[in-house]
Amino acid sequence: MDINTITAHRRPRDRAGLWPFHEGDAWLGGGTWLFSEPQPKLTRLVDLSLLDWQPLTVEDAGLSIAATCKVATLDAFEPPVAWPAARLIGPCCRAFLASFKIWNMATVGGNLCMSLPAGPMISLTAALEGVCTIWSPDGSERQVSVVDFVKGPLSNDLGPGEVLRSIHLPAEALARRTAFRRASLTPLGRSGVLLIGTLAADNAFVLTVTASTRRPVRLAFAARPSAADLAHRLEKAIPDALYYDDIHGLPDWRKHMTQLFAEEIRLELGGRP
Repeated sequence: MDINTITAHRRPRDRAGLWPFHEGDAWLGGGTWLFSEPQPKLTRLVDLSLLDWQPLTVEDAGLSIAATCKVATLDAFEPPVAWPAARLIGPCCRAFLASFKIWNMATVGGNLCMSLPAGPMISLTAALEGVCTIWSPDGSERQVSVVDFVKGPLSNDLGPGEVLRSIHLPAEALARRTAFRRASLTPLGRSGVLLIGTLAADNAFVLTVTASTRRPVRLAFAARPSAADLAHRLEKAIPDALYYDDIHGLPDWRKHMTQLFAEEIRLELGGRP
């Protein structure tokens, strides 16, 4: 879709060129949402494509994903064998249920910044202890976990003029065993429920709830919990008002599937690798 209110287009090549950033400006990554509907409040696009950020960086400390990394690039990534949790990348990428055109343009950072409950890159990075690096207009930067970055539908932790630079997944989280569950009302529908469980070598258990809730919810246990303990924590951590309500699923259904999948994940991770 053409955005007929745009009167300027800037393509910075370095960090200093990103600013000033004014009201009416928008960061342009892949543009798959930006160009999908009218944007009457926008007058200028600041294109991030020439910044030459390395899409994926593998280090001993973990995996760094540039905000501009394309979904197709992430899906093609071949992780080290020491990172079994990286097998979550494929299912989460496929949860987009998007055409090849979207896969080759949509960015990981764009999915996080949209902050929609069904965002599969939110599910992936939240479950793997992702930490966002955010650049501020004054030249400083800060880190915030993905779980805290996403505040709710179309709401995140970015301040005026701030830009998401990257998401870091620590090696410790990538070394865990995992279990994945997803449900939709239709075979090719948007995620209504998406849960990921991880189990560390010391038996620490983490359950991350996304899609069914307005924001990511992370439940951490020092050891794999009992069925009763897990059910109690879910009830306490997710009040009824936090379950999302839209055309892709009613809150009661999302709550039921969340509880069902949580127990399935607990049982799956209780068996042998």
